[in-house]
Amino acid sequence: MTATPGTHEHVRDAMVREPLSLDGDATAKEAGEALSPADVRAVFVLDAGKLLGVVTRKTLVREVVAAGRDPGATRLRDIAEPPLFTIDAELAVEEAFRLLEEHDLERVPVTEDGRLVGVLSRSVLGRRLAYDEDVEPPEG
Repeated sequence: MTATPGTHEHVRDAMVREPLSLDGDATAKEAGEALSPADVRAVFVLDAGKLLGVVTRKTLVREVVAAGRDPGATRLRDIAEPPLFTIDAELAVEEAFRLLEEHDLERVPVTEDGRLVGVLSRSVLGRRLAYDEDVEPPEG
């Protein structure tokens, strides 16, 4: 769906669907493997689809390496950081962008009834909104 100025596009139309996630019973070792590619910055931790939190490389260093825990025995549910902010899939994209800017958040989990349904990136959303503003409606 391509938005034109004045339409009411929702977060669900702009989010990345099926972000990288692992079950809360997965291990820190599994999270480390998932975070190995340079372009992967976070792993969302779920419990039956419900968002428990997020694990980043920084989380693994602080909660596992520095704490001397066994990565193969440390469960993600025990180290996942609760999300500071989540956003509803039905929120208007303009409002979502304002919130991300206001709270200086780069990416935010998108939830629907507590279930993770996607992730919204401020940079992608900003480009999308800028593109939509550049599109002139046809004169008629």
